[in-house]
Amino acid sequence: MLYYAYQAQDDLMDPFRILARSALEAMENSWISRSGVPFVGNVSAAYELIARAHLTHSRPPFDIASVRVGKRDVSVTEEVAYSTAFGSLLHFKKDVSGAAQPRVLVVAPLSGHFATLLRSTVRTLLADNDVYITDWHNAREAPLADGEFGMEGYIRHIMTFLEKLGPGAHMVAVCQPCVQALAATAIMAEDDNPCTPASLTLMAGPIDCRLNPTKVNELATTRPISWFENNLIATVPHRFKGGGRRVYPGFMQLAAFMSMNLDRHVKAHVELYNNLAAGEMEKARQTKAFYDEYFAVLDLTAEFYLETVKLVFQDYALAKGELTFDGRTVDPRAIRKTTLLTVEGERDDICSVGQTLAAHDLTPSLRPYRKRHHLQAGVGHYGVFSGKKWDTQIYPLVRNAILSSE
Repeated sequence: MLYYAYQAQDDLMDPFRILARSALEAMENSWISRSGVPFVGNVSAAYELIARAHLTHSRPPFDIASVRVGKRDVSVTEEVAYSTAFGSLLHFKKDVSGAAQPRVLVVAPLSGHFATLLRSTVRTLLADNDVYITDWHNAREAPLADGEFGMEGYIRHIMTFLEKLGPGAHMVAVCQPCVQALAATAIMAEDDNPCTPASLTLMAGPIDCRLNPTKVNELATTRPISWFENNLIATVPHRFKGGGRRVYPGFMQLAAFMSMNLDRHVKAHVELYNNLAAGEMEKARQTKAFYDEYFAVLDLTAEFYLETVKLVFQDYALAKGELTFDGRTVDPRAIRKTTLLTVEGERDDICSVGQTLAAHDLTPSLRPYRKRHHLQAGVGHYGVFSGKKWDTQIYPLVRNAILSSE
């Protein structure tokens, strides 16, 4: 009943949002907005906040129309290179004739938000690389006939996507899928798959959550897996394509994220109201852009969510050598030729210092010259893959890891 209750509440609020949006448009298109009356800015700001008070369940656009390559601007077009019911291999195609660039697969997290959360990551990578991304689909749009999608399905998708890119490609995994990316690389290496990635960059990922556990880790270990299944799993209403599918709703994950920094989000919306009321539209635009992305949520299949909680955050299966795929044990010691770069943020409160670095202990067959670790000072979780320090301090290391493996 959880999902039905959420949807009923959202439907109930919709007329109020429509009314507020209509009133705002009427004010903007009338003499009132130009009257200079003091209270007009406050009223229009209130209308806009009411109109924005909802979640969306469709992927926002990446909005990367062009990128600077060398000394010229090059247009970028999105192209689906391969697709399944649960995810697409999205290619950011550029016209760089005669200048082949390294092929890079960006593995996006499947944790309640769309792959567009990595827009900044992709934009920076595009200058020097031929970039693809795992564009995960909203589980509530996947009919039951499409079957299940769990941890093994995720790993299998990564392997398939790498095979679509062909030999010599590189992989950059961000946050949660670092575990699956390392597992996929280990399986492909053990099978002598020619499409095993030439380099693997793991950024702020939970390779071994026993190290310096965060609040996220503690939540997972203080309750049995049955609690998560009984309290956090819901059934998609039948009005959607995936009606009847059991999911971990995106709105639940968003609520969990916001509760960790509730004061900051409240403050941001107060500032948004003040900026709108004062006519400071550039400041308001930046805040709105962030929350347009943050409030776009997708549902995870129940099996993927529960297996992730149990295998990654409770059992530490990969770190303890107990993770299996198709009945075989995943062995990172099989990785011998892939350059490994791990990146952590000093202030990361989601994936703490040491958890990603643990990948080096799991890959003893790699020669020292194929390994590098970077701890970025002064950044939290999102600062590892977006923002100024990502652009100027972290990305150059990623670029070097890729180029040294070409």
